[in-house]
Amino acid sequence: MAGQGNSSSSDKKSKEVMNDVSTFRAENLQNNMKVVYYSRTFLSIIGGAISGILGLTGCMGFILYFIVMAITSIGLIAKAKFSLHSYFDCWNRFILDGFLGGLMSFVLFWTYPFL
Repeated sequence: MAGQGNSSSSDKKSKEVMNDVSTFRAENLQNNMKVVYYSRTFLSIIGGAISGILGLTGCMGFILYFIVMAITSIGLIAKAKFSLHSYFDCWNRFILDGFLGGLMSFVLFWTYPFL
């Protein structure tokens, strides 16, 4: 009898855990990541052009890139109402996605005004 009582309580606990686990639709998650990637790429291009126009060279240009990416991340987090787990499966993916692609776009448009 004690075994049955324990199994029903464990069934209740597993149902509660299943209710707490959030599920994501793949299409929505993919769309959210696409928006993050496009936003980072667009702002990297704008930041690179501004850096080139201002004539920033060396480390100052890369510092501007990191500032632009930090502002972009804060803006996207604010857009998500500071609830990343409602829109993304993990925060690492949100923070790092598009970072290197954005860097390449930044450098391309950073050096373009010098030509």
